[in-house]
Amino acid sequence: MKDHQTVISIFGSAGGVAKSVLSILNHSASDTKDPIHHLITNSPIHLIDLKQKEPQYYQNLFPHLTNQIHCHQFDLKDKAQVKNHLTGTKTSIVIDVSWADTVEMLQCCDELGIKYVNSALENTYIDDHEEQFAGFPLIERIHYFEKHKDMFKNTSAIVCSGMNPGVVQWMAFELMNQNGDEQPLGCYIVEHDTSFFKKKSQAKKNVIYTTWSPECFLDEAISCYPMFMKKGTPLFLYENVYDIEFKVTLGKKIFYGSLMPHEEVYTLGQLYDMESGFLYKVNEHTTKIIRDHIDDTDVLWDFEMKVLDPQEAPLTGEDLVGVLLAFPDKERYMYNVLDNERIFAQYKTNATYFQVACGIYASLSVLLLDNIPNSVYYVDELLLKTTNQFGQYLTHYMTDFVIGENPQTDGLLLDRMREFQD
Repeated sequence: MKDHQTVISIFGSAGGVAKSVLSILNHSASDTKDPIHHLITNSPIHLIDLKQKEPQYYQNLFPHLTNQIHCHQFDLKDKAQVKNHLTGTKTSIVIDVSWADTVEMLQCCDELGIKYVNSALENTYIDDHEEQFAGFPLIERIHYFEKHKDMFKNTSAIVCSGMNPGVVQWMAFELMNQNGDEQPLGCYIVEHDTSFFKKKSQAKKNVIYTTWSPECFLDEAISCYPMFMKKGTPLFLYENVYDIEFKVTLGKKIFYGSLMPHEEVYTLGQLYDMESGFLYKVNEHTTKIIRDHIDDTDVLWDFEMKVLDPQEAPLTGEDLVGVLLAFPDKERYMYNVLDNERIFAQYKTNATYFQVACGIYASLSVLLLDNIPNSVYYVDELLLKTTNQFGQYLTHYMTDFVIGENPQTDGLLLDRMREFQD
């Protein structure tokens, strides 16, 4: 029986995540051992963005996809145009890495029976009414999405499948499965991103540099209260994110990270009776800017913001992302760490965006190859409720993981906490 043709539409195609996803698909098209190679080589790929790149941009970066790529420019807020595009192109799967409203995009896909994957929850109403949700935008996005999530019965969709959220839930499951029946007291998503300019002199004094969307980073770093989960309940500390920090020990690696709200903290904390939180440390330059304006962080929205793009200037450093499980008398950890110079040489992107793209690729492969029931899944739900090869697909591109154990524990979150030390 002949397979129906796979037709892919990528929403937000001009951004950094899409560039990294396309880089992986470009490799997939020439790698006969890639699990979805046989589908990608013949798949039309439609690229949609409100501020679209020139076709030459894509042709130069992704030569193995040149004959498959079709560029479109329109506003994803126009749902009628979105549906016309999906039906006109006979799209079978959407990769959404845009800022379009997640529920609205899922409504379009559900109505038409189209599969869907994204890397984060977006909500345009909350974005447009930030004062109304000050301190709590992420949890409000989650609560809104949860009200609609079970209404979608005509699509199979995987949401929040980047690195974190996404790959980190798979890491948590891998660690918990290795540890038998012993339930951890805490599960902490940890990230230490040292990425920066190879020539530090290229950094401008009052520019906020991040390895992914600076606006989304600031949303977590200055617009939210620190959040963690306990007994299935979101709890918030009445502090600035950058006034306190928390100890992370990964064998010989020790750092202090800031507690920020994140989707996977919520989903893991809902599924398991354990404390969960996300501890994040970024480059010293951006950290100092935030700390220097800690008493009036609103002014940071007026600062110039830049993504650290290795195509514009060489980068050094690495991004370490993983999971730390705390038990009464020990800790177990698993992490992936990617070096910017190596990733740029292979994939023409930075380490952070490549990690995100690996999570999207793994879920894309599940949707294309594994027969999962129609529903909308977070990655942890996908792993719990369906039969799939997420880990096998993921490790085709994300190949190196460090797994270890600390013979003692730093305790739960409040045991790890200290005042921020500049």
